[in-house]
Amino acid sequence: MNDQTAIRTVGVCGAGGTMGSGIAIVAARAGFRTICFDTRPEALERAFQDTVAFFNKSVERGKMSREARDAALGAMSRTGELGALAECDLVIEAVFEDLAVKQALFRELDAICSPLAILASNTSTLSITEIAAASKRPERVVGMHFCLPAQLMKLIEISPGLLTSEETFRKVWAWAETAGQIPVKTQDKPGFILNALLVPFNNDAIRLVEAKVAEPADIDLAIKSALGYKMGPLELIDLVGLDTQLRLCEAFYPITLDPRAAAPPLLRRMVAAGLLGRKSGQGFYRYEGRAMFGSA
Repeated sequence: MNDQTAIRTVGVCGAGGTMGSGIAIVAARAGFRTICFDTRPEALERAFQDTVAFFNKSVERGKMSREARDAALGAMSRTGELGALAECDLVIEAVFEDLAVKQALFRELDAICSPLAILASNTSTLSITEIAAASKRPERVVGMHFCLPAQLMKLIEISPGLLTSEETFRKVWAWAETAGQIPVKTQDKPGFILNALLVPFNNDAIRLVEAKVAEPADIDLAIKSALGYKMGPLELIDLVGLDTQLRLCEAFYPITLDPRAAAPPLLRRMVAAGLLGRKSGQGFYRYEGRAMFGSA
């Protein structure tokens, strides 16, 4: 790879969100200049404070030196202006799981970024080919689906669209490895690997609550104890956000017609009531700050 095409500067769209801020941590921690973009200044500030806390905790636990922490924080900048991403070699979007929203963003990025820049989507259910269709550079558009929380989970599902070039795929694969992640190749299919399994599985857990089979804490404990998961499905939904789970269902079900992917009525009611999980202070559990309490 020559110097002209090397990835040095990474932009993250939606960096004020849980996933976007985690992706920004991955990039900055690996030494890449990282530009964090979000239209919500308060979300960007909150994400930055969480990032500082995460790096400080890493230092306390001996997983990171103070020098590495300072270098990572120094590599990060925040902006509410999309135009600031013009100098990026790679832009990763982590915005709402809505095809129209992502396509509109890619049209803007297409006009702003260098023709050599790669545009990547963190979508978990939508078609990379359809997202790329909004761009004039579909050969330089690729899927890069990180796992939540991105700063702790190593896996990235890398998915080429129908027109993604082999060079683009190789560059993002190499970037992922340089960033200390574990890339796997998936085809441009609904849900890729993880969410093809996880969206229906999480819905099944919600339906157990809906049917009063067991309390959320007992369901999660059973899954963690028997299957070895570090986090139960209902804890995970609270972390991701019930509104995000609903959007995943609404994107996933129409293209798969899998009944298990359809949003459970309880999920819709909870979202309507504003019970979104950690972000609202209550979901399947109650939250005060970083503390989680028993079933809501």
